[in-house]
Amino acid sequence: MDYRELGRSGLTVSAFGLGVMTFGGQTPEADALRQLDMAFDAGVTLFDSAENYPIPTGPETQGRSEEVLGRWIADRGLRDRVVVATKVAGPGNAAGDMTHIRGGQRRLDRANIRQACEDSLRRLGTDRIDLYQLHWPERAVTTLGRSRFSLVADAPGQVAIEETLAALGELVAEGKVRAIGVCNESPWGAMRFLAEAERAGLPRIAAVQNGYSLLDRYYELGLAEIGLREGLGLLAYSPLARGTLTAKYRNAAPEGQSASFAARMLSENRKHAIAAYADLASAHGLEPAHMALAFARQQPFMGAVLMAASSVDQLRDNLRAVDLSLPKEVIQAINAIHDANPNPK
Repeated sequence: MDYRELGRSGLTVSAFGLGVMTFGGQTPEADALRQLDMAFDAGVTLFDSAENYPIPTGPETQGRSEEVLGRWIADRGLRDRVVVATKVAGPGNAAGDMTHIRGGQRRLDRANIRQACEDSLRRLGTDRIDLYQLHWPERAVTTLGRSRFSLVADAPGQVAIEETLAALGELVAEGKVRAIGVCNESPWGAMRFLAEAERAGLPRIAAVQNGYSLLDRYYELGLAEIGLREGLGLLAYSPLARGTLTAKYRNAAPEGQSASFAARMLSENRKHAIAAYADLASAHGLEPAHMALAFARQQPFMGAVLMAASSVDQLRDNLRAVDLSLPKEVIQAINAIHDANPNPK
């Protein structure tokens, strides 16, 4: 495992992190604790949660992922050896029905952010959050499933980035948060946060958590340059494209997934790309999933690649990619496949 500074935050994170979005839900606590132990033993020090986890979210389970993570950290005495990241949910229902969270308001204003942070601190059982992130923006953005940009009128009472950043700055000043980040953000949004931080003397965002995989390299089209020039680390979620890059589901969706999943994630165009990457991996004696994870880790703009596993066995297999370094010829071949079928839909 290698480690790197996350942006300009002063936080040192492992090159691979563990996302806990299913813990306390579809992943029972006993299994979750085994995964956490396994990840830490492999050198993982970054653990990423959110106030609305586990997914699918609901009033009966909301917040349990933070609780499971917090109990594990306390029981193992690891608070000063791990980086705890979590998120405040934005408006709308980007991650399902969340009307039960803060009465359904969930604006990114001072009152909501402060309440969300205090609630997360309580569930995590800690006095500080190392990286506190905005789960998604107030405004409509293309990073959340919209395939093209069109100007959408701001919602009535939409909270300005200036107000959101000022609220986060208060938490940093109070020592409740060490560094801040954004998720599912656009190049314009990232630059607005950076500009406002400079103008008002507020904390800079340290990281952008967006999707990134062999099938989704949109980050490279605008945000990668910002990240490299402005000192932002990418926290890459879904590096295996929801499991499709394991190449186990070339012709059918995983058991339990809907027809819409198959239509969206296993379209003919995507299956063609998945097959090409799988053939490339096989030609070099690699597992497709390991190749995909290693490729993401080796990107110069990468802060950390977030693994997420539905079982201990799956995590054990993914962790075999921790020390894998792809040679130049494999990187070149990956780029050739991408150039022939970029970001397939």
